[in-house]
Amino acid sequence: MKFDVYGRFALEVLHTTRGWEVYRLTDGKHVRADDIIIPADMAVGDIAAYLDDLLHEISRPGDRIVEL
Repeated sequence: MKFDVYGRFALEVLHTTRGWEVYRLTDGKHVRADDIIIPADMAVGDIAAYLDDLLHEISRPGDRIVEL
């Protein structure tokens, strides 16, 4: 799943055998976002809200995290 984070950057979230892995998408590259940890038991439908809870401090009024 890919997410637009407040129009500032994009993240890709993948479910692997190790759990959820998060990558920042920059210039066509996938850079691991080790500072973002998603619990292994997190439901797919809850990820956008979870990311918003983690990253809301960088948002402006009216900004949203949108699945791409």
